[in-house]
Amino acid sequence: MSQTAPTTTPTLATNVMHFARLLRRAGLPVGPAETIAAQQALTQIDLGSRIQARTALRTAMIHRHDQQEVFDHAFDLFWRDPSSAEQAAAMALLEGQKEQKKDEKPPPASRRVAEAFARKNDKPPQPKEEPPQVDMTMTVSDLERLQQMDFEAMSADEINRAKQEIKRLVLPLDMRRTRRLRPDPSGPVTDLKRTIRASLRQGGEITGIARNRRVTRPPPLVVLCDISGSMARYAQILLHFLHAVTNDRDRVHVFLFGTRLSNVTRQLKARDPEVAFQMVAHAVPDWSGGTRIGEALANFNRFWAKRVLGQGAIVLLITDGLDRDGAAGLAENMDRLHRSCSRLIWLNPLLRWSGFEPKSQGIRAMLPHVDEFRPVHNLDSLRGLVDLLSRSAPSRPAPSKGSYHV
Repeated sequence: MSQTAPTTTPTLATNVMHFARLLRRAGLPVGPAETIAAQQALTQIDLGSRIQARTALRTAMIHRHDQQEVFDHAFDLFWRDPSSAEQAAAMALLEGQKEQKKDEKPPPASRRVAEAFARKNDKPPQPKEEPPQVDMTMTVSDLERLQQMDFEAMSADEINRAKQEIKRLVLPLDMRRTRRLRPDPSGPVTDLKRTIRASLRQGGEITGIARNRRVTRPPPLVVLCDISGSMARYAQILLHFLHAVTNDRDRVHVFLFGTRLSNVTRQLKARDPEVAFQMVAHAVPDWSGGTRIGEALANFNRFWAKRVLGQGAIVLLITDGLDRDGAAGLAENMDRLHRSCSRLIWLNPLLRWSGFEPKSQGIRAMLPHVDEFRPVHNLDSLRGLVDLLSRSAPSRPAPSKGSYHV
């Protein structure tokens, strides 16, 4: 006698769908695939056990350790009596307001889940006879505040708006002349071989001079981004910038590193951002872990530098410089990376502090080997990076220890 697997009721399936929408509003990349997997997972457990239900949904719907805190808050807030859940959401917002008055901000995960639960996006608005005219355009003051707000302090709503602004950023790079030639009737270079071959069709008579012109193209852009625990919040938002850049231009190579180095260029080529980030999550096993900057740079110099650092490549190194191994081998690998590219730009979110000083061993070992040292913590800093890369690179001076550009 065959035993049939239990099936979810229509009410439970609807609740799972609404729970997935709550997670999306809180900033987690939960799509139809995760929603279907969650419904199937609930058919394999005892629905009377809250622990089993939480474990099944968490396994099916999230892919990274740093998403677990947001998921747990959302689970506790959603899977209870609806009226008490709304009261809990209101209390969470009130508690957040009280703590803000005391200059103590609530945890970002609970604040984002409360804001996501408070929004009623699942129910369509009821039509009215005379709908009010509301100006939904972002005001200048709101836009200025968003441009200068730190990524780590943003709410879920502000992060979504920041992602939309990031998509509009265009990263121009100055064109470089290559050794390759292309046919051009008005080109400055004479092509004797092609001229002689063409004359053979006319019985040896030269009727015209073939000319070429050197091909110009932007240099390769190589990005090395730190995804350790101290950089996780910034890396999540910067991945949207890297995805937009990767899909906007060719010869972009993106590497993520924590305790190991991962090439995610192919994953970021996907046009859909959610699909790209899910592929990145499956390809990178060390998200929000420790940091071994020296070892990651050594692996890049050994296995990837000769492949991607050609024709005047520009390297963006995104890290806070806090290495768990201290400065072991860091100066040597930074020096080799600096000599292998035409421009090495270090982007560090710690520069958002006006009193920043390079005190750690890792930062002091890396600073002498960079051409630019800039902050990357808000939209203004990203626009500053775009402006920097749109200008021609200055001649590289001899490195001097202890000096850096902010």
